Amino acid sequence: MKLRVPLVSLAAAVVISLTASGCGGTAAGGEAAQGPGAEVKELRYQGWANTVTLPELAEDLGYFGDVKLNWVGNTISGPQDIQSAATGQTDFGGAFAGAVVKLVEAGAPVKAVINYYGEDEKTFNGFYVKEDSPIRTARDFIGKKIAVNTLGAHADAVINTYLQQNGLSAEEIKQVQLVVVPPNDTEEAIRRGQVDAGSLGSILQDKAVAAGGLRSVFNDYSFFGTFAGGPYVLRDDFIAKNPNTTRTFTTGVAKAIEWERNTPREEVIARFTKILNERGRNEDPAALQYWKSVGVPPKGEIKDEDFTRWEKWLADTGIIKDQLDPKKLYTNEFNGLVNP
Repeated sequence: MKLRVPLVSLAAAVVISLTASGCGGTAAGGEAAQGPGAEVKELRYQGWANTVTLPELAEDLGYFGDVKLNWVGNTISGPQDIQSAATGQTDFGGAFAGAVVKLVEAGAPVKAVINYYGEDEKTFNGFYVKEDSPIRTARDFIGKKIAVNTLGAHADAVINTYLQQNGLSAEEIKQVQLVVVPPNDTEEAIRRGQVDAGSLGSILQDKAVAAGGLRSVFNDYSFFGTFAGGPYVLRDDFIAKNPNTTRTFTTGVAKAIEWERNTPREEVIARFTKILNERGRNEDPAALQYWKSVGVPPKGEIKDEDFTRWEKWLADTGIIKDQLDPKKLYTNEFNGLVNP
């Protein structure tokens, strides 16, 4: 089960884009700073369809002050989202921690500033099959197709680790085929038999379970316990030129995390529904009723283990050659709830 995108290709894409932009230009931010020392006050970003992200919630709650968000479209891929940030097409992006490692190892000048998703007893990713599927153990996945939202990200790493820790050899793991399917289409792909299994998370998972006919083989919470899944990253030059905006953004997201954690579920869903309806993207708020928890560890604080947890997978897939140095990947400096 190898990554389908060669590391050199990702590095080349990042280097070419940085060269074209001169490490400035579009990378400077959605709204150019006015005058010496002025900071960017508008952050370009990609959203997720039918979902309210933490930055969107933070802005709606007033936690960003005079910093505004500029939505430029949606993504279904964390690796694509952070590559867009690395190449200056957006100002921040979020992805699985292992994908951040891959991007940095490819030469991208980005740094993680706050965790934005994670797994707990209420919010996690499950790996589902049809109720009558013969797949019940790790070995049953040999020769089967598993739907994931993107390659080289969270589901890829979890599946690989699950198979490995359940005794499958490297050659057997290679026989498990990962198929890229948009998250909103994964449930239907499983039901139609287009794939043998698929990864479903949070709202999409609960909606599929409520409809019946699917069965979980395993989930990442039962396998790993509570953990942070991935951070938001910003470009190094953006951080250097806009330290106050960076702190406003990071602290605002941290506050949004704690707001979700401490606010009654019904109020959270009502706020999400209001935001979704008011932004006019032709979305369906129905699935929001399945929201259960923020999932992110307290304050979004980043720790070494958020990256080292995946070190064997990173090494086996060739993303890292030597021992991982997590300290070069992140900072909590701009998180005002962690570093007042």
